Amino acid sequence: MRPELTNALVLAYIGDAVLEVLVRDYLVLEAGIVKPHLLQKASIQYVSAWAQADFMQAAKEQDWLTSQELDWYRRGRNAHHARKTHKDVKAHNESSGFEAILGTWHLMGNEPRIQEIFRLYIAYINRKKGETDERMELR
Repeated sequence: MRPELTNALVLAYIGDAVLEVLVRDYLVLEAGIVKPHLLQKASIQYVSAWAQADFMQAAKEQDWLTSQELDWYRRGRNAHHARKTHKDVKAHNESSGFEAILGTWHLMGNEPRIQEIFRLYIAYINRKKGETDERMELR
């Protein structure tokens, strides 16, 4: 499969699943959350469209992404959604762009870059939440 020829919403769909697994692993293995209701509550803070959109704004401002990744982001962000029922369409579009980056790297098999972006993502979200984790410091 060639990601550059794949529908951007399909890339975002894959990226959404990748992010979900990464967040669940992080919450259980690193944050040590083992109660299902707490996992669900905590995961929302990391997988929400608003968190992803906020991160993307910072990632663009801080030059955390390559020009190629920004192209994939724009492609995912600008993809036509059949139903825009989300309260915040801008945040949803921004999150689709972020997920498209993860989906593209996943299909290309670049797991090290996914992990690098995810470390930045977790550090950013934790910092926004007022938590610090020395293992996940922003560069």
